[in-house]
Amino acid sequence: MTDIVFASAARSMQARARIRDHVYRTPLIPARGSYGPEGTQLLFKAENFQLTGSFKIRGAASVMTAAAPGQKLVTASSGNHGIGASRAARSLGQELVVVLPESVVPSKLEKIRSYGVEVILHGAETGLAELHAQKLAAEKGWRYISPYNDADVIAGQGTIGIELLEQCAGVDNVFIAMGGGGLISGIGAVLKAFSPRTRVWGVAATHSQALALSMAAGRVVECEHLDTLADAVAGGIDDDTLTLPMATAVVDEVIACSEDEIAAALRVMAQDENMLVEGSAALALAGFSKVAERCAGQTSVVLLCGANFDRQTIHRVALG
Repeated sequence: MTDIVFASAARSMQARARIRDHVYRTPLIPARGSYGPEGTQLLFKAENFQLTGSFKIRGAASVMTAAAPGQKLVTASSGNHGIGASRAARSLGQELVVVLPESVVPSKLEKIRSYGVEVILHGAETGLAELHAQKLAAEKGWRYISPYNDADVIAGQGTIGIELLEQCAGVDNVFIAMGGGGLISGIGAVLKAFSPRTRVWGVAATHSQALALSMAAGRVVECEHLDTLADAVAGGIDDDTLTLPMATAVVDEVIACSEDEIAAALRVMAQDENMLVEGSAALALAGFSKVAERCAGQTSVVLLCGANFDRQTIHRVALG
């Protein structure tokens, strides 16, 4: 255990007090289906029911409530983070600029604008939008909100872990999809600080596993990124990311899942659990399914991180 783990857990406790009136305390739902040998209990921590359909609002609200009064904020994301940050800004009365790529999906642009934030379109893809947002922050003295590489963002995501321990005292395993690492670092820090017996499993998509490979190498490494059903966890990580040492400290084991395994988990969620979730949420279930025999007789939690799916994809993969 390292000092950064305890510091992040303490920061999550502080964030929880600041944001609790601006986020939804999501339910912990017993699985309907049968998973693993008899006596195995599976629960779903349902962030897919969060206010914006994703956990991302937690980290954004944590940053905004910790920012200096009157400080202008800027971020970049055309997905769950951008939507969550925009909703949090409206709820908290914060001034926020969201930089989006010119290729942003019109429905997402409309959703973000509906929260009353200032929108700037810049660049052909999200990476260029992020660079522009960071440049604006440096030039104008605004606070840049990273989707994952920010201590307050990580602490906000960690509030899920606090809720989880309140809802179930005897958690043996927690399965969490890994993208940039803010989610698993925040939750993992809380679990290791307050329930060290709980085993933290990181689940990576084989088509895009920058954090998993970097953890194995002990440094940030480049890797190939292919299209994946778990698109919310796709992409690389910053060279100076806070999440690499944190994830390395709190994750007990990493599982990599194929596209076929993610698709199978999407179908299970839709057909057996009556829930439509995004690919990154199904990824966590796919990870559990690969090691269910090792979790026999134990209580395991799969984190359903979101439900902001592409309708055509979900119909083709999960309902077709």
